[in-house]
Amino acid sequence: MKQLTRLVAISALALVAGCSPGAADAGAKTATQAAVPAVHPVSGLQITPVTVTSGSTPHVFKSEVARTSAEQAKGLMFRTEIGDDEGMIFLRNPPDVATFWMRNTVIPLDIIFVGLDRRIINIAANAKPYDETPLPAAGPTLAVLEINGGLAAKLGIKPGDKLDW
Repeated sequence: MKQLTRLVAISALALVAGCSPGAADAGAKTATQAAVPAVHPVSGLQITPVTVTSGSTPHVFKSEVARTSAEQAKGLMFRTEIGDDEGMIFLRNPPDVATFWMRNTVIPLDIIFVGLDRRIINIAANAKPYDETPLPAAGPTLAVLEINGGLAAKLGIKPGDKLDW
């Protein structure tokens, strides 16, 4: 009888332990949850951190990733705001000499052109909303990062700074 009581008690403890995460499991994510990338609520694009290192200072932007030609053509058109810690990165595949414009873009942007070495080659600062004047890169472009207009100067971001994503 003692063995049966002990077995029932151990089974009950195992059941409770299996259903109740311990302190070590608090906040833990399953492999499936951890693998799901963040998605922007407006664009539906994947969000990835993009770090601009200016001197020894890193600036991290939660950036929407525009990969396809359709995503890149739309970009930040019609958006009325983005946060100072947000941006959109356009991955150029294959790399090319990128040229951007501000068609249907409501907010001023800093358009940061990134060379093949992941360093900034030039910045079209405070690009004017709705302006269709072509804004070209100064050379072959691996990526382009758009952030709020004037933010690059405010943060000290300049040509030669390194980007990682």
